[in-house]
Amino acid sequence: MRKKTLCFWYLLILLVVGLPAYAEEFIIGEEDMLQISVWGNPDLSVTVPVRPDGMISMPLVGDMKASGTTPKELKKNLEKELARYVKTPVVSVVVTAINSFKIYILGDGVRMQSPGGTAGGAANGLSGQITLRRHTTLLQLLSQLGSLSDVDLKNAYLLRAGKMLTINFETLVIHSDVAQDVSLQPNDVIYLPAGFNNRIRVTGAVRTPGVFPYIGGMTALDAILSAGGFTDFASPNSVLIVRKEGSGIKNIEVKLKDVMNGEISKNVALKPGDIVMVKTGLF
Repeated sequence: MRKKTLCFWYLLILLVVGLPAYAEEFIIGEEDMLQISVWGNPDLSVTVPVRPDGMISMPLVGDMKASGTTPKELKKNLEKELARYVKTPVVSVVVTAINSFKIYILGDGVRMQSPGGTAGGAANGLSGQITLRRHTTLLQLLSQLGSLSDVDLKNAYLLRAGKMLTINFETLVIHSDVAQDVSLQPNDVIYLPAGFNNRIRVTGAVRTPGVFPYIGGMTALDAILSAGGFTDFASPNSVLIVRKEGSGIKNIEVKLKDVMNGEISKNVALKPGDIVMVKTGLF
């Protein structure tokens, strides 16, 4: 009997010590699935979803607020309510499915991979939503987003409850400085802007001005075509390439009308970070 008692307490200690530090801090949210067990009362034990209004329903208790509480807090609330019907109720609350832990990725520095994904996938496009299924740090999440070579890490940031956290993304990603790492929380917003050094900006009299990915061998005419071509008011022979060289700026004039008329030698190869400006003709 003594051996069984010692074994019981040993297993209990292992369970308590082995629990992750964040488990008690998890905040239940809408769409989470909960397994609620009442010791000695299987008829009261249920698996229930947290409704959009944050409530759950179970026998005897009826509706109770679950969203915004921890499993430990919900356990106490249920035991207090059930005590009206059951002598000394013992309740356990286990989160069986986490669906409320949503993180939002903004910016055009990284392209998501899978729609409505889980930790490592989000909406197709340049931004989206990720539902985390487990405790995840910022560095762990970033490592699952694919290549970050086109992200402006100096201007990336994490927004939590409307406040920007002090995190050096460049040091975190490039140097793996864990001192900059943080545990993510539901509704965190991560902004990952594109790094201009790997892109071309086209401005002025083009149909769709904007920033475009740089492709090896790209020319001034290629950039104009990427921007939808010239507008009716453009002056194709008045195109200016603004290029950063060292600590200075170099301006390169390009006569693209002549290029389109067959003088290919007047076309100019671009470099990452170039700005292509198309001037408007005089009428």
